Amino acid sequence: MARTNSLPARLLDSSFQRFSLLPLMITFVVLVCLSILATQFWMSLRAREVQLSEGAAASANLAQSVAQHAYDTIKEADTLLVGLVERIETDGVSNLELSRIHKLLVTRVSELPQLHGIFIYAKDGSWLVNSQDVLLKNLNNSDRDYFKYHQYNSDRGPHIGPPVRSRSTGTWIITVSRRINLPDGSFGGVALATIDMQYFKYYYNKFSIGDQGAIFIANSNGVLLLRRPFDEKALGKDISKLPVFDIYLPKGPTGTAVIKSGQDGVTRINSYRRIDKYPLVVSAALAKDEVLANWRADAYFHFMVGGMLVVLIAFLGYRMVRQINRQSQAEQELILAGIELEGINETLSRLASQDGLTGLANRRHFDESLMGEFNRARRGESLLGLVMIDVDYFKQYNDIYGHVAGDECLRKIGKVVTYSMRRPGDLAARYGGEEMVVLLPGTDLAGTLAVAENIRLAIQSLEIEHAGNPLGVVTVSIGVEAFSPIHLENQAIELVEAADKALYKAKESGRNQVCHAFSCQAETMRESLPALHG
Repeated sequence: MARTNSLPARLLDSSFQRFSLLPLMITFVVLVCLSILATQFWMSLRAREVQLSEGAAASANLAQSVAQHAYDTIKEADTLLVGLVERIETDGVSNLELSRIHKLLVTRVSELPQLHGIFIYAKDGSWLVNSQDVLLKNLNNSDRDYFKYHQYNSDRGPHIGPPVRSRSTGTWIITVSRRINLPDGSFGGVALATIDMQYFKYYYNKFSIGDQGAIFIANSNGVLLLRRPFDEKALGKDISKLPVFDIYLPKGPTGTAVIKSGQDGVTRINSYRRIDKYPLVVSAALAKDEVLANWRADAYFHFMVGGMLVVLIAFLGYRMVRQINRQSQAEQELILAGIELEGINETLSRLASQDGLTGLANRRHFDESLMGEFNRARRGESLLGLVMIDVDYFKQYNDIYGHVAGDECLRKIGKVVTYSMRRPGDLAARYGGEEMVVLLPGTDLAGTLAVAENIRLAIQSLEIEHAGNPLGVVTVSIGVEAFSPIHLENQAIELVEAADKALYKAKESGRNQVCHAFSCQAETMRESLPALHG
């Protein structure tokens, strides 16, 4: 021990003789200052990542809300259209039936705030009935995109058209339409629901997205239906070549990406989502500069404070160096004594908790760990497993090969037991003599049995020669137990006693096997060997 600890003492003494303390302390102060600045820089970068991550989460949540709102809004309108189409195709368009439908449409529009109107068009585009109080005459919508779409497409699903101005009110609307068929399956007209764009604008204006944030809805072909900030010139614009449609949507229906907008050139954290069941895509984006605005302010402040701290430390370091330099001789001896004491303490601590032969934890360390893990398992209502290992015929091994070989055998087995620990919380210890234990927090009986069986097989596979063992090699018997401790009902010693009883059962049942309270896992080949006791 003395020789080991004298080496760093000599090295330190040589260093103090070779170098002046003043340059060393100056170097130390410089390194501290650089460390503070580097730490501040790293923390600032980390805070930036966190800020961007939070911005991405907020953008994704916003996109989800926008998508759900769009889906619910269109779903209500589309559900109404499905009923109207079925009613017209079944009951026809007699004057009486149209009168009844008119009353229904007026009621439905008054109930659903998003609806601008509901219209039924004949196959030539003329108005059959709508939700207006007075039906306008001599109007025809056969030139509208939605009418032409259904006229030339037999698809019975919903069609969401580009934004248009209503011919009846002049307001901007989004159209949801379905085809009406005649009894022979031919085109019979169109059922149309129009959604007032003000409804979406009012809803989107409730979100706090900053001055440069953006929200848009487009159809699956990339035609822009609505955008915040609202711009009439952008309505109906083809945005299919923008990154969301051209790059990201082909990879998946949802996602988040940092994209520079093709509309206004602002870089945003953009979350996009394709709406299920309807040909719509929504996007919610927060401007990257606005997301990072608070971070920038904090970073400037922290760097200013850090800079002042570095200057202060440098000044104080300079003043202290001169004083420390005068006392270096006396403190040198104290430092050397501290190093030697630290080494002694480390050695004593290691010896107090480690078995000198196997390198495993000793009995004292195991007892302390058992109590700690037992109490923890009882508080957390979790499981605690214990594996107790005993070397078969070890007395005979010592008698045949000698105690030096016996010690080497235990060291090899100790290494196998050490390798069995898969998690930081597992503990392997020498319990006494040739007995070893493995403490397995959070492990049920099946898991404990699996660990024990792996240990048994691994030790047997070492093929350590043992003439006193019927198998010819060193084997072990293992007892296991695992249960969840119950407050005021179980004690830690019960786990050890149960594993010990299982170990005794393993040895009584023929050795080289794993047993617990109810059964043993024995090798089939052992059934032909006599049971030996010793």
